[in-house]
Amino acid sequence: MTFWEHLEELRGVLIKSVCAWLLASIAAFALKEPLFTFLFAPLGSGHTLVNLDVTAQFLTHVQVSLCIGFVIALPLVITWLFAFIAPALENNSKCSTILFIAGAYLLFAAGLALNWFVIFPFSFRFLSDYQISTVVVNNISLQSYMSMLLILSVMMGLLFEIPVVTWLLSELGILRKSHLKQYRKYVFVAILILAAVITPTGDPFTLLLVSLPVYLLYELSILIVKQ
Repeated sequence: MTFWEHLEELRGVLIKSVCAWLLASIAAFALKEPLFTFLFAPLGSGHTLVNLDVTAQFLTHVQVSLCIGFVIALPLVITWLFAFIAPALENNSKCSTILFIAGAYLLFAAGLALNWFVIFPFSFRFLSDYQISTVVVNNISLQSYMSMLLILSVMMGLLFEIPVVTWLLSELGILRKSHLKQYRKYVFVAILILAAVITPTGDPFTLLLVSLPVYLLYELSILIVKQ
């Protein structure tokens, strides 16, 4: 295939991916009540949210629907993108295709789960109850709550894709095992710093829960990439 034929094929993949994303987002938009009941579960009974902008609730509904739609459409998007990249890989087999697609989605889901059950609840409780003075009352806005939840979810989902990305770069001949070993200590420090930023609670337990899985995924990457 020529360069322009490859470009046209990529264009088709992107169009299909966007269409799948939008359809999944429309489905999520229609499920407003159960969707937000689920997303507001970490609030518990001790907190309520306030809305300061007349358009905020509608825009938040759209924003959340797009994010949920992306998660739903992700298996199809990964499948189509991998099918486009697969001819350039040295190990282009049906087994490797299935493992790549399943691994990418399951790792992303694992990152979301870690954030939902550990990182976000700990961070939200700490920050929502923190006061510099009793004269300052914490009234948490809808935009602040949803932004924090969505940003942390996306960050953790992407961090958990480290083995998938490194394997793909290895198959493309860009990355080697020696590269990962060489920068291991620097990556460890970078993961600790990033974990400290993601978990503003500052307690060692939460920091360990974030940094340890990510570093173990990096070590897993070293095992699966080529020499």
